[in-house]
Amino acid sequence: MTPTHHAYGQGIRDRAFEFACQIVAILAPQILPCGTSIGANLEEARESLFRLRVADRCQLGSKGKATALAREATELAAIIGAIVRNARRILVL
Repeated sequence: MTPTHHAYGQGIRDRAFEFACQIVAILAPQILPCGTSIGANLEEARESLFRLRVADRCQLGSKGKATALAREATELAAIIGAIVRNARRILVL
């Protein structure tokens, strides 16, 4: 009996579908930490800024070093924040 047009190639389509589902099962645990790491990194940058401000006030390290690092942490937090905002905007579209 000749397979119908709909049934023709169904085996490979089923195999490809199962393959995709298995890939998702493998990748899902990796996607969760990747997807949440942007926000965590932003919070880490803010925490670093706080600690650098404390170090500057307590005059730890060479003069001006904590201030320079705090400035860099502020800029990095701003960049990461912009990335998060843009990613959210793209996801909403």
